[in-house]
This record gives sequence, C-alpha cells and structure tokens, in this order.
Amino acid sequence: MENPQVPHRQIRAVHTGETVTVYQAYAPEIGDHAIEHGRFPESWSRSRMTWVKPSFCWMMYRSGWGSKAGQERVLALEISRAGFDSALEQACLSSYHRETHGSREEWSARLRESPVRVQWDPERDLTLSELPHRSLQLGLTGRATRDYADHWLRTVRDVTPLAHRVRALLRSGDGAAARALVPAELPYPVTPAVAHRLRMV
Repeated sequence: MENPQVPHRQIRAVHTGETVTVYQAYAPEIGDHAIEHGRFPESWSRSRMTWVKPSFCWMMYRSGWGSKAGQERVLALEISRAGFDSALEQACLSSYHRETHGSREEWSARLRESPVRVQWDPERDLTLSELPHRSLQLGLTGRATRDYADHWLRTVRDVTPLAHRVRALLRSGDGAAARALVPAELPYPVTPAVAHRLRMV
C-alpha cells in the first residue's frame, strides 16, 4: 500500500549514532566465515564490485528469503556511519539524468572517477510486491570495496533464521507477527549536496 508520506527516493536504514546496517546474501562458504569471524574470508574478492542494501525487505526479494542458490546466508552487516557517509559523498548515479548531471559527458567523467554507484530500485513490502517509492542500493568498487571490508565493517550477524521465520509466519497467515519481526528502518539524514546528487530532491 502506498504511503504518501514516504518520499519517492529516500534512504531508510537501521542506524545508530555510530553505525548503519546493510544487508548482503552469500553462499555458505563466504557467509559462514563472515558470521564466525566478523569479517570476510581472504577468498572474498576485494577487486570486484559488491552491492549493499539497507532494506531488509529488498534483500528478502533479492535472495528469495535466503533460498536462492549462492544466497543461502543472509547477513546484516553493521558498518561505520562515517564509512557509509563517505560512500554517499563519493557516489554517482549509475544512469544519466539531465537534471542532476547537466551533461552526459559530466556524468560519464564522474562515473569513471567514483568508486561508488547508486541505484534506486522499487522498495518491497512483506509480500515482496513493489511499492511506489524507491530503495537505495550502493555498489562499491575499488578502494570503496576495500574500505568496506577492511575498515568500515563492525559486526556481522546471521539473519537467515529471521528471514525463514518471517516467511513461515507469512505463509501461515500471521502477517502481524511477521511484520513485528522486521527491523525498523528509519529515514537516514544526508546533506543537501548528497540529496541533490542522488536525485532525492
């Protein structure tokens, strides 16, 4: 159901004064190591782009509640707020928009230079249906990937059991109980410059 109070593009996340929670899903060989040690294994590539999402429901949509091959471990990763803010400051939209970039050449130059991509995908509700407002995806590459893994990451939690529990409640028809378990994601404040660059205004 549409909530007219939710802006079309808005960052919503579980966050504290020090950290922001994002989600990823991995195969057990990556996910189990991260859960046990609180960091990614050496086999986790720091040279590839990795996408993080602050939306629990969007992660459930992407991973099929942790059931898709290669996404059997759903992780909640607390990263430093300073790191998250740094990513937003460096970010460039993954597609060109004339109102934001002025010219395609300007956008192309920024895209080449930026280690962070932003996509706005339709947010999902608990049935995994599209909502009319958008959810942030951050794509990290180059130095941002290395910073994410080696400097920003604070804690790793296995939320696969939570995903399975919420899905089971939904299947049993207890939507209220399922909804009560979903992490409360609140609007995340950004500077006017970031809001403009990411088409939030």
